[in-house]
Amino acid sequence: MARPILLSLGSVNADFQVRVPEAPDPGRTLPATDFTRLSGGKAANRAVLACRLGHPARLLARVGDDDLREQALAPLRRAGIDLGGVSVAEGVATAVSMIAVLPDGKKSIVLAGNANDSWRQEDGEAAAAAIAAAPAGSLLAVDCEIPPDVAARAIAAARGRGLAVVLDPSPADRVRDAMLAQATAVTPNPSEAEGLTGVRVDGPEAGAEAARRLAGRGVAIACVKLQDGGCVLWQDGRATHIPSVPVEVVDSTGAGDAFAGALAVALLEGRPVLEAACFAVAASHLAVTAFGSQEAYPGRDRIEALLPRLAAGQRGLAGR
Repeated sequence: MARPILLSLGSVNADFQVRVPEAPDPGRTLPATDFTRLSGGKAANRAVLACRLGHPARLLARVGDDDLREQALAPLRRAGIDLGGVSVAEGVATAVSMIAVLPDGKKSIVLAGNANDSWRQEDGEAAAAAIAAAPAGSLLAVDCEIPPDVAARAIAAARGRGLAVVLDPSPADRVRDAMLAQATAVTPNPSEAEGLTGVRVDGPEAGAEAARRLAGRGVAIACVKLQDGGCVLWQDGRATHIPSVPVEVVDSTGAGDAFAGALAVALLEGRPVLEAACFAVAASHLAVTAFGSQEAYPGRDRIEALLPRLAAGQRGLAGR
């Protein structure tokens, strides 16, 4: 039998990243350093992490017919990702992400969606067909930086095939109720959780309440990421706080994608949900310790080494 794979549907970008000494003010030119051209995008990042962790990954995405598509795709090809599900949008630019990283590692991103938003009906049909034909036991990880109809159709195709689905609900305004109800797990950050539930996630208890409200909308497993790098897991009517542990934050770019990708891999491996959530938190912690997103993603040994520290701090919560 064919080995299960991670199907990663969503955005792929050409990233242009710099370091800046402070947040920019309107009308002022801010000097920057460490200019770097990279591959990025949520779906691309998840696929890279899956391959780094030893799992085959197939990218389902769109790029433009310009020279930036090689910047976006070449590192993915070298990583061993199956790019057979990547199509070219004629007359459209590849998506571009412009990233400024502050001294504390926080980032500011301007994204031009371009080809990510340029899906035709036949492209969506091809993605759904690829999902339906995937090996048994495969998993779909999907974000919302593509048209909602494409994401919704793909999720329905996965569930129809009996495959698990990890949904990164970003941006939250593209998320539909049917996506939440059909997803196996949902991974909002504080802003996305507030957009979906109306709860301002300013700590673990608020995270538990947001997760509870997501469960009320049909979400089976909610992993509400917290600002400090921890998360609140909701499953079977119970909330568990997985707190952060201290790490040196160099660059937070791509940490959320590392979380979603690692969670997808852990579920693909059949790990218990709480263990899978800890695995995701560990991956996102380690992803912030180097510059860039894909370049910073850890291997399995580093993630496994961090798990005992995270497991030691777990505690149950009640919603606010």
